[in-house]
Amino acid sequence: MFDKKIKKYDLIIFGTKGDLARRKLFPALYQLEKLLKLYKNTRIIGIGRANWTQKKYKKIIKNSIENFSNIKIKKKIWIKFSSRLYFCNIDVNNISDFYKLKKILIKSNKMRIYYFAIPQNTFKNIFKGLKKINCNTSSDRIILEKPIGNSLNTSKKINNQVGKNFNEKQIFRIDHYLGKETILNLISLKFSNSIFFTNWNNTTIDHVQITIAEKVGIEGRWSYFDKTGQMRDMIQNHLLQILSILTMSTPINLESDNIRNEKLKILKSLRIINDKNINRKTVRGQYTSGLIDKKEIPAYINEIDAVKNSNTETFVSIKANIDNSQWYGVPFYLRTGKRLPIKHSEIVIYFKNNNNNLFYKTKKLPLNKIVIRLQPNEGLDIFIINKIPKLDSKYKLKEIKLNFNYNKSFKKYRLYDAYERLLLESFFGSQSLFVRRDEIEASWKWIDSIINSWKKNNSKLELYKAGTWGPKSSENLLKKDGREWNKIN
Repeated sequence: MFDKKIKKYDLIIFGTKGDLARRKLFPALYQLEKLLKLYKNTRIIGIGRANWTQKKYKKIIKNSIENFSNIKIKKKIWIKFSSRLYFCNIDVNNISDFYKLKKILIKSNKMRIYYFAIPQNTFKNIFKGLKKINCNTSSDRIILEKPIGNSLNTSKKINNQVGKNFNEKQIFRIDHYLGKETILNLISLKFSNSIFFTNWNNTTIDHVQITIAEKVGIEGRWSYFDKTGQMRDMIQNHLLQILSILTMSTPINLESDNIRNEKLKILKSLRIINDKNINRKTVRGQYTSGLIDKKEIPAYINEIDAVKNSNTETFVSIKANIDNSQWYGVPFYLRTGKRLPIKHSEIVIYFKNNNNNLFYKTKKLPLNKIVIRLQPNEGLDIFIINKIPKLDSKYKLKEIKLNFNYNKSFKKYRLYDAYERLLLESFFGSQSLFVRRDEIEASWKWIDSIINSWKKNNSKLELYKAGTWGPKSSENLLKKDGREWNKIN
């Protein structure tokens, strides 16, 4: 049944024609309809520059849901869902166009939720338009896609602009990784299991690896990506959020701000990487031509619309440190790149060996580790040392894997898409899975120091073949510490 906590609302999507809306938002909204999680009178109003009729708009949305999500649309659900859909032709650069939206919103529900799936340089005009038609009240909400800006200064400018029109309680900044079940499970894994809670610190943990590997390239987004790069696109967003949730101290409770306060402490405790240590702590690379699934992949600079002398990184690995009492001395190795062999995201936590080793005559034992698979095959593996069952009195040891798989352990449940969860949380008004302004600015402060040091030191951009795990220097980043990246099959 529908949760009564959700107030009456209309959802207005700016950028309804774009990839994000068609690939992610509408499939997620359809699934929420199927689950009876949309308020009965909610309207979904798409804003875009197109001379579409309502009929054509609904057809486009239906095709998008089918093509991008492999959802088999059920007639009864589609009839109900499509009755919510409205299209409003607005050029956001023409403020008078907003009166078209005003006509639709005259019969508005109690609350309006504006989803900005649109470039950030359009925000100012949208705010002007909403103000012109008196449709930005204190009861409304706004959902923004990260990254917010491309530096600390630009982030502040955008946040100031948003802040003039909506207060912090009204603003929902999305990082879709925060809606993943496996990320949410980090909190329960740490804080509800004493076996982990008492060992989640620098006394027992040797080091941590976080990898987000992308098999795809830039997918026709050259103009966006080349100005952004992998550091801004992935590290500032996803990896730092994962890191902060993984390492945060126990919050007072599970209220939104208490969780975000603890995450902020971690972001502020990150050791600055600057001119003095930039070459020892970071690796940046760019893919060249290579083979993926036996298919020839062009080099980054040979992609469609590419600039031949581009110096933009498509791969980054970093050795990060958190300077607080819980994590001091534990290195965190972060790695992300495009055109890697497979699509895969994981967290690997390595534990220190026992100092009192009864088996010192045995060959060096591998470290115990926990591998948290974020995608695909979501789940968790624990690697421990076990005795091989034999009749002789000698202990022969072998590493074994204890496996937990979401699909096998929770057969009655499905793993909900991140956007399904995040949209629903925004309807509830719960901000715990969204990013607060001070978190974003703390992230940008750390990221800016690295990017500025790269520029100042003219840091080398290392080439790597598409279909490999990045530059050789990424392997050496761990090798010089006597470690290696977890092998991903």
